[in-house]
Amino acid sequence: MRVIAGKFRSRPLRALRDLDIRPTSDRLRETLFDVLTAGNPQALEGSIWIDLFAGTGAVGIEALSRGAATVYFVESSKRAVEVIRENLKSLGIDGGFQVLQQESARAVAALERQQVKANFIFLDPPYQLQQEYAKALEALGGGSLLSERALVIAEHDKRFDPGECFGRLRRTRRLAQGDASLSFYRAG
Repeated sequence: MRVIAGKFRSRPLRALRDLDIRPTSDRLRETLFDVLTAGNPQALEGSIWIDLFAGTGAVGIEALSRGAATVYFVESSKRAVEVIRENLKSLGIDGGFQVLQQESARAVAALERQQVKANFIFLDPPYQLQQEYAKALEALGGGSLLSERALVIAEHDKRFDPGECFGRLRRTRRLAQGDASLSFYRAG
């Protein structure tokens, strides 16, 4: 696993073994960021990210590498949080992030209290925890975390459909690659 592009391009990232964590593949991460920056390589400059169910932190670290101003890494597993911190340290990233070791619902509520306004929210719960998609998307669609043009991206098994609408969130695109899919949501 490695950083795909940007400031930390090609630098390795540590993965977790023996935990129920499936990092977003390099190929799918590359596709995601190609979609987000299509026609505008600076599209992520200064953006605010929330990486829910962050696992190893690969997606949030990719966002930092490509110019995000701040990334909030949300992960409930203590071992995964340690790996996120190790990955950030190994890249020399000492600012522009916050690591929250909490369940996603608690973290979303805490970030709302801090009046965070995210431009991008990426969520990737373990595929077998299908109910977590609806819980997270409902909280986001009914909450105050989203900036005016925010984009919420859910990674999921291609055989699973997380749904079309959640509060004010509407799916605008679904992109399949291998066994995984990305569903893109915007507030309507």
